[in-house]
Amino acid sequence: MQKISRFVIWVCKKFNRIEIEHIVTELLNVLYDPSCEIGPRDQFKEEHPHYREFGVDPRNLNLH
Repeated sequence: MQKISRFVIWVCKKFNRIEIEHIVTELLNVLYDPSCEIGPRDQFKEEHPHYREFGVDPRNLNLH
């Protein structure tokens, strides 16, 4: 949580109220718009980076 607090302090020092309101609006759009190109990082993928990661070894293919 300390990283978030430091980020909030940084934002407050760098931007005025109107800009911060715009940042918050855009962040909410990212969270709630399923068609948004930008999305929050996937915590499950970070915790399990190799989940369902597999490939086919072409040497073992028996195509008759």
